[in-house]
Amino acid sequence: MPQDAFHIKRLASELNALLCGGKINRISQVSKDELTFIIYTGKTTVKLILSTNATSARVCLSQTEKEPLAVAPNFCMLLRKHLQNAEIVKIEQYAFERIIQITLHCTSDFSECDRVLYCELMGKYSNLVLTEKGIILGALKTASLTDDMHRVLLSGAKYEYPAPQDKISPLDRAGMRSLFENYYLTHDKCADNDDLARFIFEHIAGLALPTAREMVVRMREPIWDFIADFCENEPCNPHLQAKNGEWVEYFAFPIKNGVPAPSLCKAEDEYYSAREHKKGFQDKRRKLESAISAYKKKAGKRLQECLERLKNAEKAEENRIKGELLTANLYRIEKGAQSVELENWYDERGGTLKIALDTTLSPAKNAQRYFKTYNKQKRAKEILTPMRAKEEGEIAYADSVLSALFSAENETDLKEIETELIEFGLLRAPAKRIGAKKKETEIPFREYEHGGMKILVGRNNIQNDRLLKQANGDDIWLHTQKYHSAHAIIFTNGKQVQDETLLFTAEICAYYSSGRDSDKIPVDYCKRKFVKKPPKSKAGFVVYTDYKTVLVSPNAHK
Repeated sequence: MPQDAFHIKRLASELNALLCGGKINRISQVSKDELTFIIYTGKTTVKLILSTNATSARVCLSQTEKEPLAVAPNFCMLLRKHLQNAEIVKIEQYAFERIIQITLHCTSDFSECDRVLYCELMGKYSNLVLTEKGIILGALKTASLTDDMHRVLLSGAKYEYPAPQDKISPLDRAGMRSLFENYYLTHDKCADNDDLARFIFEHIAGLALPTAREMVVRMREPIWDFIADFCENEPCNPHLQAKNGEWVEYFAFPIKNGVPAPSLCKAEDEYYSAREHKKGFQDKRRKLESAISAYKKKAGKRLQECLERLKNAEKAEENRIKGELLTANLYRIEKGAQSVELENWYDERGGTLKIALDTTLSPAKNAQRYFKTYNKQKRAKEILTPMRAKEEGEIAYADSVLSALFSAENETDLKEIETELIEFGLLRAPAKRIGAKKKETEIPFREYEHGGMKILVGRNNIQNDRLLKQANGDDIWLHTQKYHSAHAIIFTNGKQVQDETLLFTAEICAYYSSGRDSDKIPVDYCKRKFVKKPPKSKAGFVVYTDYKTVLVSPNAHK
């Protein structure tokens, strides 16, 4: 992404025109490296994002809603103290560097002064620094000389600009002329354009590689004059570049197959919001998947241990038989014998059974030992059988959650899964902001219409339960057979369901299942009145009877 000095120059100019004279009404921090200013411009209220994230550092207007942190960090409190109700005097770029200076006029009951907020947009070194008369009041990321930094970023220290890159300024025509004359001594002017673009990126300050590539396409001789004119005078005409339905770049000038944007702020916000939504979705799904996978792994270990103990308990009947045979043949057994072979009355074929004996025990006590082992294994089997069913149920529940995660398409789909795992105790509930109003927004079902009938499909276990409560007894309920899937309801309104509608719904149900990648999936369907949710059962779990099955191919029917 070309978040370079070339674009920052035009962005600062755009922000200055929009926000100059505006007043800061509210300051909040939404993450460890992003703050939000709510600014009243005299006509409307806008939101300014100041991000120092290594991959998305920016200063731009945005319409994306983000929840502030539960407790405001120190730097946010410092900004509130010094910049609340401050008036924006000027927004400008510093010396064709990746730094935006926001000059603010601050007034209080006892004082009046100008302060400058420096927004340093330099990848992993990005920072926000508030100063007054050149002295640092505070910084988002502090640093001292002991941190192997070239400057001090502590309260009370003098603010110094970051050291410039070891590159030629694009406004230095003489320096660039010498640079390119030396370059062309070893390179053909008709050589690969990408090689020239990389040379510009590596030797001229303030230009990202995508910007350099686009400049080379427009290049004219002499090249040093073109670069200087382009950087200084190229008008701002922002465009977005898409690939496979996603924004991949934005530029302050027209590009091939580009999509025009009303402003550079809008282009930047569209690009970064889409990126952050995608990353946020992937990160949250990974977090939820990790939690439920760890739970499934523990349940799997408990089940394995239970099965091993059950396998041992299966020998209970054999030990009972040995005890009875010994008891019936005590008179035939010599004390101190290591084993004895007796007729097995329980064997239909009339064979014999060899029984190991403890030489230190009498024949009667050997028989008692076998009966004692039998009783112990019998009790263990009685305890372990329901335990096995419980662990198998836990694994089945984990698989149902993983299936819902697999089918999730956006952050909305993940919200109720997260709530489910919090209620289940697998995740810690996020801290709530003091005084924040609780927002109860019910996430909608996936909704379809076919054959004049409404069809609703659940997104997760919580929605599946809620969907079941909304259906009437004669509505049709669908669920995949032997696969975890979303529940689907066809709302019949007392009418007969056509086969086409039934197949349509079954295909959707199969698509939102753990068997999505299969060619054909069996889907069970029955009337809602034959579906029961056992008391105290986990979210999404039901039992059903009087059903029929249809074989379909998964299809989302978007």
